[in-house]
Amino acid sequence: MTDITISIFGNKILLEILNEIKLFNKFKTKYYDDFDVCIINSEKENALAIFFVNKNNISLFKNKNIKNFPHLLIHESSDIKPFDIGEISDNLKVPFSILQLEKKIVSLISKYEFKKNSLISLKDYLIDKNERKIKKNDLELQLSEKEINFLILFSKSNDPISIKFVLQNVWKYSSESETHTVETHIHRLRKKILQKFGDNNFIKNSNKGYYI
Repeated sequence: MTDITISIFGNKILLEILNEIKLFNKFKTKYYDDFDVCIINSEKENALAIFFVNKNNISLFKNKNIKNFPHLLIHESSDIKPFDIGEISDNLKVPFSILQLEKKIVSLISKYEFKKNSLISLKDYLIDKNERKIKKNDLELQLSEKEINFLILFSKSNDPISIKFVLQNVWKYSSESETHTVETHIHRLRKKILQKFGDNNFIKNSNKGYYI
């Protein structure tokens, strides 16, 4: 992940130290005085953000739920308890060593890479195959392993998928098997999608098979 940017908010000295010792010279580094601009740019870029939290700026972090990029919260006061504002985050307390900082950053990057590789786009939805969830905007739905594997087939094909193909690739049944397993699961999945996302046309079918 050599194209990552390290965004720093709240402590410009850290940026100067990192640049001086060239610890992360394979990454781009940026400093932000504006918290909202830091978040916006970190979401746009392939960024890992380091936020320095103190009594004066802690209110900025309340009600924030950062999902799109990894971030490290560094606490400047023992009065501030560690907290989590997103899916891929960690805490580090002052004082800390450069080695501790490096381990935290490497760990967050690894988690982010693992997370990113588990995400599959499917029309207006996002499939998280590791968490077995389908997501759209701020909504998400827990699915079974079979349902996830079924949806992954759609992401790999632009053509309708036949029942025989699904039986072979998801349920590992013979294409000659007589079963209503696929139809039953599609009916249940359509119902789940409709209830959670209000989508009445999620899985369509034609004489060639099912498609999204």
